[in-house]
Amino acid sequence: MTDTNQIIKKIQVSGIRRFDEAISDIPNIIKLTVGEPDLPTPEHIKKAGIQAIQHDFSHYSPLMGFQKLQVAASQYFNQKYGLTYAPSEIIATVGATEAVATALLTLLNPGDSVLLPTPSYTSYAPVVAMAHATIIPIDTTTSGYKLTPAILLATIQANAGQRLKAIILNYPTNPTGVTYSKAELMALVAVIRQAGLIVISDEIYSEITYDQPHTALGTLYPEKTITINGFSKSHAMTGWRLGLIMAPQELINEMKKTHQYLVTSTSSISQVAGIEALTNGFDDGPHMRAIYQKRRDYLVARLSEIGINYVYPSGAFYLFAQVPARFQGTSWDFATQLAQEAQVAVIPGSAFGSTGEGWFRISYAASQTALRESMNRLATWLTDFEEA
Repeated sequence: MTDTNQIIKKIQVSGIRRFDEAISDIPNIIKLTVGEPDLPTPEHIKKAGIQAIQHDFSHYSPLMGFQKLQVAASQYFNQKYGLTYAPSEIIATVGATEAVATALLTLLNPGDSVLLPTPSYTSYAPVVAMAHATIIPIDTTTSGYKLTPAILLATIQANAGQRLKAIILNYPTNPTGVTYSKAELMALVAVIRQAGLIVISDEIYSEITYDQPHTALGTLYPEKTITINGFSKSHAMTGWRLGLIMAPQELINEMKKTHQYLVTSTSSISQVAGIEALTNGFDDGPHMRAIYQKRRDYLVARLSEIGINYVYPSGAFYLFAQVPARFQGTSWDFATQLAQEAQVAVIPGSAFGSTGEGWFRISYAASQTALRESMNRLATWLTDFEEA
């Protein structure tokens, strides 16, 4: 069949999902693959959702979301991070994924270019391609997996002939878990502002930062920052599919149209639960963060003991580890063999672009029991592999 959209034909289902599906039927598999909290949605939020169903919140919400949600989000993110978005500058979306898609499809004209530090999460580049625009990847492997002002400036200068429109920043970062200090962000903003770029700042993991407070980019570059956030990670609400776009009014007025024609509006029931999360769930995120931090510390210690190199994660719930040098093959080969022979599933680094090759991602949004058993299996498997 050849009469379908040629851009869509070239796009694949993400490497994360493809690999996770490929190994799901392996008996006794421990999955450290998808970035989904194993923790339950807090009880007070679940009760709000149940009450919404019981009170027949089964109709369309306003296009941009319930005003009560917009007000609650404005207050929450101001109190958490000092962001100053008015309620009218906030759209409730179907998860942060739709928020990203809405932002990019609204901003980009055919022929525009978007800067993207790599390795990166899998959802950005395909949407840019759908908009007939181009990703310009920025390799961060030589700078501790962080974008630096010098590297950014050099990339902008090297692509002076391109129609540079925007840059996507995601921090804490998926897949590496690195994040940026306020000073680092201020230095990046100086370059970004000079270039006149719009920033899509995906801060979905803002609640999960361990070693320093999270700084919201919109507090440093408010005039051209589109802030993406949501409830999936902070309140363990992945299945509720509720995210947020926050941006200056002029941009929101345009994104409102894209949002409407993509999804009409966001789930009314999920929004009621979201209002509860924002109003009475201020400490839900920190409680979960403490659990994830213990898991991170455990994994860091075990991988060091096993002898596997890794990028030290300062946020999110991922650990980016290096495929042992003695293994001959791709990261996909490594992850496949590990799943088949040790029943431990991780995501091959190539799922996050060519700069992820030679690495693999561990999601520690899994129980301590699962992490302990998976590390025991990994250690045994590597020992057997070396002796074979």
